[in-house]
Amino acid sequence: MQIEDATTQTSASRPELSERISRKAGLGAEIGTAADGQTKAEGLWQMEAVVERSNLWRAYERVMRNKGAAEVDGLSVHEFKSWLQQHWPSVKAALLAGDYLPAAIRKVDIPKPNGGVRTLGIPTVVDRLIQQALLQVLQPEFEPEFSEHSSGFRPGRNAWQAVQRAQSYIGEGRRWVVDLDLEKFFDRVNHDILMSRIARKVKDARVLKLIRRYLEAGLMSEGGVSARTEGTPQDGTLSPLLSNILLTDLDRELERRGQRFCRYADDCNLYVKSEAAGQHAMAAITDYLERKLKLRVNRDKSAVARPWQRKFLGYSVTWHKQARLKIADSSLKRLKDRVREIVVGNASRNLDQTIAALNPVLRGWVSYYRLTEVKGVLQELDGWIRRKLRCLLWRQWKRPATRNKRLQARGLDETRAWKSASNGRGPWWNAGTSHMNAAYPKHFFDVLGLVSLLDTQQRFQHV
Repeated sequence: MQIEDATTQTSASRPELSERISRKAGLGAEIGTAADGQTKAEGLWQMEAVVERSNLWRAYERVMRNKGAAEVDGLSVHEFKSWLQQHWPSVKAALLAGDYLPAAIRKVDIPKPNGGVRTLGIPTVVDRLIQQALLQVLQPEFEPEFSEHSSGFRPGRNAWQAVQRAQSYIGEGRRWVVDLDLEKFFDRVNHDILMSRIARKVKDARVLKLIRRYLEAGLMSEGGVSARTEGTPQDGTLSPLLSNILLTDLDRELERRGQRFCRYADDCNLYVKSEAAGQHAMAAITDYLERKLKLRVNRDKSAVARPWQRKFLGYSVTWHKQARLKIADSSLKRLKDRVREIVVGNASRNLDQTIAALNPVLRGWVSYYRLTEVKGVLQELDGWIRRKLRCLLWRQWKRPATRNKRLQARGLDETRAWKSASNGRGPWWNAGTSHMNAAYPKHFFDVLGLVSLLDTQQRFQHV
């Protein structure tokens, strides 16, 4: 992919175009570069920093790593390289002139775990590149302004830090939580309020215009395009940064009030010492969000409660004085549902293929929940997963004669094997019995490479 060649062609072989673009943008002078050859990323030169060749290379590599399907323009990441070689000069010229118009974004509704749907807006691969390039320029400018209590979608920060901070507040005796749920946050963002916050740091009118156009890009669904007057696409590359920019006002208000809180994107929990203090904080912050930022608080899902009655980023805590982190019940349920889907979907496959499909899911899940301090749950889950696999085997064997043969092959004596194979009970019952546990113990699944949640979590603890 020849981004470097394309940018060179635009700026070197067509100098009259660059001069005309500069006049149209109101720059009044040639675009300057720093001593090290990098374009300055401040003031009216922010768009030049966006299209600067090394910034684009980094953005291109990130987009290619993320892959993704072709969107409304039908252009896939695999076709992207040749497309850029031909069209990038005109795209760059439009960006520098402030004339670039983003394509419509594809609307995708996905079900939420607790009901309802979440609407994603998936941009074209070209707009993903431009948004990534914008993000790389704007993130360093806004990052110093963000709160220490904000952990979501920021360099060097993660959900684990937010969860551990919440645990520390509970350990200080703040055993009431104000759990704020922002109703359809990404769909409700007020464009004018958000743009006013962005303009505090961004002075390049072309960048502001481009961000506004991304916010207002139409949603394509079933062949039609609907206009958007509020919200930011939830799957857009810029959306996490934009959410942090807007909600930094909330962070500062909470800090001004002396609140102890954790925020990860639109998930925000406050920790207080009494129910009365929690109710007062809930009322005050709800008023601030709805009056100042024009955001809605979902009163049905928000609550003032004990921390062990709520969840935060998939975790909860025990009720003990020294609250221990544990995996929330809803997170356990989602994993079980996913395991069921995989095992049922592999009913006609052999055990090796089923385990190969399970392992990435189990490994990723336990990696995220590595902070849990309640290990018995992982042990129970491991046993439940092995039972699901034994159940799969029992179903595949179908006839008593086949089951008898398999059990004997795994070391059961003839009498016990036949009695077990012909007991007339169902697959799930048999999967939990002593004869199947004896024939297919944990060691058997370890040899096949099945990920053990407990063993993996313990290895994480020693890293």
